[in-house]
Amino acid sequence: MNNEQHIEQIEETLGSSRYFYGLRRTDAGELYLGKVDLMSANSTDALQINLPGNPTENLPSFARGVDFFEGRDVEHTKIYDNLNYEQFRWDSRNILYYIDSEGQLVLRVNESYTYPVGI
Repeated sequence: MNNEQHIEQIEETLGSSRYFYGLRRTDAGELYLGKVDLMSANSTDALQINLPGNPTENLPSFARGVDFFEGRDVEHTKIYDNLNYEQFRWDSRNILYYIDSEGQLVLRVNESYTYPVGI
């Protein structure tokens, strides 16, 4: 099996769950979007789903390919205290978000973007 066939086999196995996107909010209300490419050769390309703490406060069932959107209740209280990303989804597309010079949130799909430095 050559490299190209191997990559195709991995992509077929991953299906629509190559990219993980996690959304979390700080106590100050700041939003953070985390992203992991499961085919990345970069060993630091990882996110922590549950923070250290009492295991009963963890998300009990994390699985590749299964989206999760119920990290907070109707009162905006976290359901699982240790859960780092309160919402997450999987996708086969490489999605990039950035704020343009006019302050608009822009989404790019399968296109690269160089984020500015020093902002």
